[in-house]
Amino acid sequence: MCRACAEAGYRLESLPVFEGRPGQRAMIVGQAPGVVEGEERRPWRGRAGQTLRRWLDMGEEEFYATFYCCSVTRCYPGRHPSGRGDRRPTPEEMGLCRFWLEWELRLLRPALLVPVGGLAAKRILGISRLGDCIGSRLELDGAVAIPLPHPSGASGWLNARPNRARLAEAVTLVRAELARACA
Repeated sequence: MCRACAEAGYRLESLPVFEGRPGQRAMIVGQAPGVVEGEERRPWRGRAGQTLRRWLDMGEEEFYATFYCCSVTRCYPGRHPSGRGDRRPTPEEMGLCRFWLEWELRLLRPALLVPVGGLAAKRILGISRLGDCIGSRLELDGAVAIPLPHPSGASGWLNARPNRARLAEAVTLVRAELARACA
């Protein structure tokens, strides 16, 4: 059991959350688990996960059978002080979890990597603006990387019509790469 955050003085809002199966060729990486994910100990279970699966046109079991699911930080970080959404993990918390993601990428060597949201895109690909990468097919250490925006209702990125078109392009790319990676 990981205790890095607790030993660094961070209050744990949940135990670590991730899910994967041997042989999965696609990896989806989010920012951090939400409150539902922290309670159920399964990634992408809340409203954002439902939206993500709808975008990908996947049922729940197909989604979990297809994707190794993890996040930049592994435990639910708690509510945002404003009460709107979840708290963004601090750089220190992301640093404490960094080794998990690095190990998983080395061990799994996914053919397809899908960072979801700006924080995951920045952490994995070094891209700081969603508009710079959504709808793009990138390469990272032998994997195809296709970033998606975060499906949370707290994100306003999808309110702009051009961004919805970028999402549609990205989803088309993800489906095409899944067909290749999982064939």
